[in-house]
Amino acid sequence: MSTVPQLLVALGLAHLLNYKLRASTFWRTVILTPYATSVASAALVFALVFRADGGLLNWALHFVGLGDTNWGNGHWTSKIAISIIVIWRWTGYNTLIYLAAMQAVPTDLYEAASLDGASRWQQFRKVTIPSLRPTILFTIVISTIGSMQLFGEPLLLEGGTLGATGGNENQYETLSVYLYNYGWNLGHLGPAAAVAWAMLALLLIIAAVNWLIGRFVRKSAV
Repeated sequence: MSTVPQLLVALGLAHLLNYKLRASTFWRTVILTPYATSVASAALVFALVFRADGGLLNWALHFVGLGDTNWGNGHWTSKIAISIIVIWRWTGYNTLIYLAAMQAVPTDLYEAASLDGASRWQQFRKVTIPSLRPTILFTIVISTIGSMQLFGEPLLLEGGTLGATGGNENQYETLSVYLYNYGWNLGHLGPAAAVAWAMLALLLIIAAVNWLIGRFVRKSAV
């Protein structure tokens, strides 16, 4: 829920920033600002936005007749809230990665495509995307690993006991929150250590899959 939207938005923003814009440095700084914000600050601010009683988002939804939504206690609403925090914080980081990769694409390819009558959208699909395949794969893997290690956002969304257990019904309990709850709240260090080893094994598997796919992509490009 957070990886796919943030990478799509980051790809679109990087494509816009790749063109000559006025004050391009300013826009790049603005896009990167959420990433420079600490997890605690971002989560606490969004916790106020998503509050069921007097939250900014519910206040805005009143004007379109949607009424109050208990974002923290709902199964899907809590996941949406956490995903929005992750998307807001990491989109700028991935945008700059894509932008750096786009600027490394030879301009001759775009000039040749333009002479053949390709529009900007066709150049983006036929030139930019194929050139960015290794970078896109890298960001997918990094974002997937980051989602597995997600801790601060779900912990601070509700705070207190609810945050430490991933909600009143564990609806947004991530692996990291699960480990924290077992090891530090319940004092079961054995199961917590098992979770940590399982996370390590999953990360190694993801890294191996990334290496195999990257090797296949490089061979197919040759």
